[in-house]
Amino acid sequence: MSCCFSCCASLACGLCTSTASCISQKSARIGYCGLFGASLVASWILREVGAPLLEKFPWIGASDTHTDEWYQVQAVLRVSLGNFLFFGFLALIMIGVKDQNDKRDSWHHGGWTAKIAIWLLLLVLSFFLPDVIILVYGFIAKFGAGLFLLIQVIILLDFTHSWNDAWVEKDEQKWYIALLAVSVGCYIAAFTVSGLLFIWFNPAGYDCSINIFFLVMTMILAFVFAIIALHPKVNGSLLPASVISLYCAYVCYTGLSSEPRDYECNGLNKSRAVSTGTLVLGMLTTVLSVLYSALRAGSSKTFLSPPSSPKFGESKPLIEEVEEGKTTKEEKEARPVSYSYSFFHLIFALASMYSAMLLSGWTSTSERSDLIDVGWTSVWVRIGTEWVTAALYIWTLSAPLLFPDREFA
Repeated sequence: MSCCFSCCASLACGLCTSTASCISQKSARIGYCGLFGASLVASWILREVGAPLLEKFPWIGASDTHTDEWYQVQAVLRVSLGNFLFFGFLALIMIGVKDQNDKRDSWHHGGWTAKIAIWLLLLVLSFFLPDVIILVYGFIAKFGAGLFLLIQVIILLDFTHSWNDAWVEKDEQKWYIALLAVSVGCYIAAFTVSGLLFIWFNPAGYDCSINIFFLVMTMILAFVFAIIALHPKVNGSLLPASVISLYCAYVCYTGLSSEPRDYECNGLNKSRAVSTGTLVLGMLTTVLSVLYSALRAGSSKTFLSPPSSPKFGESKPLIEEVEEGKTTKEEKEARPVSYSYSFFHLIFALASMYSAMLLSGWTSTSERSDLIDVGWTSVWVRIGTEWVTAALYIWTLSAPLLFPDREFA
């Protein structure tokens, strides 16, 4: 038996070392994405099967009154806390890194064997913490998740304006036609989605006034975006307005689909049972969304770029295929870092909080344990995100008119 354990430990160590060596030869961002994705998978697995195991830990839930749902939330929050501590610590030690000559640049790109070991250690240690610490973390995580959603909105606004500017700068008729085609297509899609939502979430014979209010507001906002963007005094464009309209329709859909399964106006899930395939698809969508947002925010020069980095230079791909760890000393002395390492890790830390809120139903145990991101808390978070998106977009259009003496980048 001891020989078996020794062999397994040697294989695990060898796999960890080879994986770390492979990561160090390519973009560091791939490695951090891998750790973050692994933490989400671990959270989901422990959420589904970890309750009986946690019940055996005397320092977790000493009271006999706790339900399985409570233990599932505990598992999710503890994995999230370990992940948050790992990325939060990296965010702190990377503050002030301006160029590749800084010793901490090598810490960011290398040392993967040690970093994976520390990451695993923090995940394990989080299960030895008392309940009160997890309770406090769960409360703080709600605000961290809200901040992450706000950053997602800013990323979207930055992306739409950059997309529009890139096509306009080409100054060719085919690109103007493409702008118009995409804009019209997005608006058609937005109103089509809104129409379908009226059918799905406003069934006949029920008073679904709250759903109708959400949907009418979504359609009104789409019209308001177009009117403001096309106003002669506003330096706007139809493309960002149409993309934001489609995004708001999508967020409205996610909000309505998060309504409790026993709510009569939720027409998508008349059955109380949710198939495993639906849960897997929902989890994959969540993982991809969080990973993309963390990459986009951490690599964007819009967010806290180092003072020495070029803010308006040629953009770099999010995940570089070139090797980052083999530049010569002369090149490293001449090159500033391409993005803020500290903010990159901060985004992953906040994303850890956000994913924990999704998997735990925003730490609510009132809904069924086999559902992800379901409940009235999730509904209002989604709808609130839609309204914040609308407010920020309208602000970007109206601010230059309201404050003509100020310069808006």
